[in-house]
Parts: sequence; C-alpha cells; structure tokens
Amino acid sequence: MAQYTPQLKFNYALVVRVSGLMGVLFIISGFLFVPRSFTTFVLDEAQQIIIEQIDIPLTQQFDLPPPPARPSVPIESEDEDLADDLTIEETDLESFVTWDAPPPPPEGPRVKFIPYDDPPYPLTQIRPKYPEIAQEAGIEGTVIVQVFVDKKGRVKETLILKGIPNTGLDEAAIEAIRKTRFRPAKQRERSVGVWISIPVNFRLK
Repeated sequence: MAQYTPQLKFNYALVVRVSGLMGVLFIISGFLFVPRSFTTFVLDEAQQIIIEQIDIPLTQQFDLPPPPARPSVPIESEDEDLADDLTIEETDLESFVTWDAPPPPPEGPRVKFIPYDDPPYPLTQIRPKYPEIAQEAGIEGTVIVQVFVDKKGRVKETLILKGIPNTGLDEAAIEAIRKTRFRPAKQRERSVGVWISIPVNFRLK
C-alpha cells in the first residue's frame, strides 16, 4: 500500500489551488477563443385575425292598432224643433207583473167525437188537381184533412191536420174533398154527421 510522503502532504494545498486556478482559466479561454454556434430561431409571422363587423338590423316595430273609440259623450243638440223638457222615463221593472197577458191565439174548430158503426164513404174517387207550382218544384207529399160529413153526406167543415204549406197542395186537397159526396155514417141504421180524417196523396208520375 502506497504511503504519502511528507513533501506531498505539504504541497497538497498548493496543488489544489493551482489546479483550480488553471481550470477557471481554461473555462474562460474556452468562452473567449473557441467559436460559438448560435441557432437562430425564426418565429413564424403570426397570422392576423380580422374580425368582421356585422351590422345587425334593427328589429322592425309593428304599430299596434289604435284602441277602440270611447263612447261618444252626448252633447246638446242645436235643433230648435226639439222640446226643452224632453226626457226619457226610467223603466219600472216592478210594474211588469201588473200588465195584462196577451190574448191567446185563435183556436180552430173544436172536433166533437160522435160514435158510429159504419164510417162515411166517398161515392166518387177524390181526385185533387195537382198545383203547377208544386209540379214545377217537384214537391210530393200527403195532406191529411179532417172533415165533417153531415147526415146527408155533404162536407160541411174542413181542417188541415198535416199539410204542406206554401205549395198549393193544402188548398187543392180541401177543394177536391168539398166537391166529393159521401155516403153518410150509420149509427144503429140511422144516418149521423161525424168527423173523419182523409189522407190525400200527391205523387208525381
């Protein structure tokens, strides 16, 4: 194993200092005399962002319809013919109960039922004349006429039970029945006057 000599031990500090100084000088000379290569970084030109300004149109304002006109205020009339003391009386609702009721509508002939054994029977066929108005309009139907046939077989009264108004059919049916003679109704072998209902049919061929 090597052993240190006293001279080496004495010169140790000096050797360290000289070595350190030489190292520093070497580094400084490297910076000063050795050429350095620099890498040049070229920054790309930044892309310019253009912000386009957009004009936003104003919201169209719709005109609301005008409010309805207020009720006109009555003004004094300049007409000299109007009476100065003309007033409108207030309606008295309580007096309605004292008013008289309107008259009832007129009643038709009252039909009295008379019992019979055999009904009246027409001696000839009932043939009404078809009104031209109903023919042109194509109106058909059945008119039911209530008839009073007296004890001699004559038609004395007629009453429309079911008609077709404003066509002339009701009038035609009554006229045909009034021209017809009947065999009177019988009640215990006795002739009596009775009410019967006769349907009259109107049909276009």
